[in-house]
Amino acid sequence: MSASEIIANIEKSLPKAKKCAEDICIEDCPEWFTKDYLESCLRSYFQDDCIKIVKLHAKPALGKGENYGGVLTRVKAEYKNSKGCLKKGGYIVKTSFEGDEFACKTMEPYDIFNREIDIYEEVLPKLKALLKEIGDEEQIFAETMTVDRQKSALVFEDLNERDFLMPDRLQGLDMDTTKIVLRKLAKMHACSAVLNEREPHCLEHFDKGMFNRHTEVYAPCFVGCFEACTRRVAQWPEFKDLHQKLVELTPFYMELGKRIFDPLPSHLNVFAHGDLWTNNVLVKYDKKTKKPLDVIIIDFQYSAWTTPAVDLFYLMNTSLTEEMHLHKQDELIHHYYTYLRKTLEKLRYQGKIPTLHEFHQQLQEKSFYAMHSTCVVQPIQRNVINDDADFNALMQTNERAIRFKNTCYTNPYVHRMIRQLLPVYDQRGLLDKNQ
Repeated sequence: MSASEIIANIEKSLPKAKKCAEDICIEDCPEWFTKDYLESCLRSYFQDDCIKIVKLHAKPALGKGENYGGVLTRVKAEYKNSKGCLKKGGYIVKTSFEGDEFACKTMEPYDIFNREIDIYEEVLPKLKALLKEIGDEEQIFAETMTVDRQKSALVFEDLNERDFLMPDRLQGLDMDTTKIVLRKLAKMHACSAVLNEREPHCLEHFDKGMFNRHTEVYAPCFVGCFEACTRRVAQWPEFKDLHQKLVELTPFYMELGKRIFDPLPSHLNVFAHGDLWTNNVLVKYDKKTKKPLDVIIIDFQYSAWTTPAVDLFYLMNTSLTEEMHLHKQDELIHHYYTYLRKTLEKLRYQGKIPTLHEFHQQLQEKSFYAMHSTCVVQPIQRNVINDDADFNALMQTNERAIRFKNTCYTNPYVHRMIRQLLPVYDQRGLLDKNQ
């Protein structure tokens, strides 16, 4: 979905053209992306008007089913600078669905690309500065080389060149990796609470998360997948009573989702990433031990001022190993909370910092999002049958879209998780229409 977590090379969203000449090869890229364009970006970033590209190779960064919120292009270039030195660089160009009329029109209410540009230009640098204020130099997010509002494009350093890799979305994150992600997430959340306090209400206009009070654009995706889940559960005789609850819950689904994103004055609210899952983190591993050394969080298209529960439940119920998903969430919340509180205190946050017990109570009030993440989001993200896997299949209600959604629930892993957790969610009242 994004952007968040969710980004993709969407079939039919770009012309299938391959422009190749000697040392220049541009495949399946936006028509405006040329050697001259990248040359201009490099000249501006390095403040060197003499930069001249001598080799350029560009192609889609992800395949079908890897993500659903935009288009990523991976670029490798060689160029000479004003000193005559030959340099090499790798870059990621992130663009909107410029070639897909349906996708553009559907996502128009979110204005996700302009919002993300605002975030990279205005919000993330301020969060970084707050960390620096307390002597914390840890890098949390990727930094932009170029922000192009006219083309709704962002150009980043390709972190693959620094050995950062996208984890395997089908395996899920292990404990060590997840704890690094949560440490950085906690620092980001804490800094955002302080920023919104020091510059009163400056982040509160970011109110278009996945669920929001402005649009129900995602209803065909969320309700459609929930209905597909309900059809699958109907095939399990021992779940007859739960199936009926799912049927009765369906008309209320979007409203319950919106309530999760509504900031509550009595809760700690933060600038949430909004689409924090496996494909929106990049991990650097030790080459010998294969242990994670560092993590960078990417993709801020669905960020919103809301509860931390949005990021915590989304990550923990879509992107972990099975054992951690089922049995380690309290440990992970404690780890996150420790860094959240520590960072808030160092930055002299004036608002109320909830105790760990109070924080758990606040999360409990928003736990419908845990059920949503397990039963609706995770099946999409763990899908392995990609024949129909594209944005249109997620966001439409035609026969092809229904077929794709049903396919997401044929995965044995998804079956196992839903079978184990649906009774738990029922015992917590999360399947009741009046909750």
